[in-house]
Amino acid sequence: MKNQDWIVTKQNFQPSNPEREWNLLQENYRFYRFLTEIEDTLNQTNHLPQIRRLVRKLILNSYWIKTRHLNASPETGTSVLELYDELGFPLTVQTVTFAPGIKSNIHNHGTWAVIAVLQGKEKNTIWQQNPNQKLQKTGEIILNPGDIISLTPEAIHSIEAIGDEPTVTFNIYGETNPSQRFEFDLETNTTKHF
Repeated sequence: MKNQDWIVTKQNFQPSNPEREWNLLQENYRFYRFLTEIEDTLNQTNHLPQIRRLVRKLILNSYWIKTRHLNASPETGTSVLELYDELGFPLTVQTVTFAPGIKSNIHNHGTWAVIAVLQGKEKNTIWQQNPNQKLQKTGEIILNPGDIISLTPEAIHSIEAIGDEPTVTFNIYGETNPSQRFEFDLETNTTKHF
C-alpha cells in the first residue's frame, strides 16, 4: 500500500489513513505557510493527525524539501540538516540522513515528533516499558518513501536504515522537555537522559 501513516504512543502503535493526495495539492505552498499552519495547529488538543496532514502537504507541494539533505558522514553514518530552529519558537525542523545499516539507540523524544521518509527505507522498532521498567519489543514498522510516522512524547522507538541506499527523513519536533527525553540500554536495563 502506498503512503501509510502511523501513530505511536506509549501503549501501542497503529496505522492511520492519510488524506488523499489530490485533496492536498496547492500551488505555491511555501515553507513559511507550512510553519504558520503548524503553529496554528498546535493550539488544537489532538494535533498530531493535522501535523501529519500538513507534513504530507508540504512534501507533496514543495519539491525542494525532498532535495534539502546532506550526505551521511563517513565517520558516523548520519547527518542532520537544520531547516528551521528559532529561539522561542516551539519547533525544530530538519532532514536526517542515515547510511544503509546504521541504527539509532532506543529512545523517546520528550515531545511530539512527525517523521516522513523521503528516500530509502527505515525500520522502526517499537518498544514499551513493562511495570518493572524492563523494555520489551512490541513490533516493527517498515517505512518507505511517502510514509509518515508520528510519535507522542513518551513513545519509545529505535530506527535502522535498511536497503542499499541512504535513508533520508523530514523531521519536525515540538519543544523538547529535556527532563522527559531518554535513551534506553536494553542490555543493562538502564535509562539515562538523552
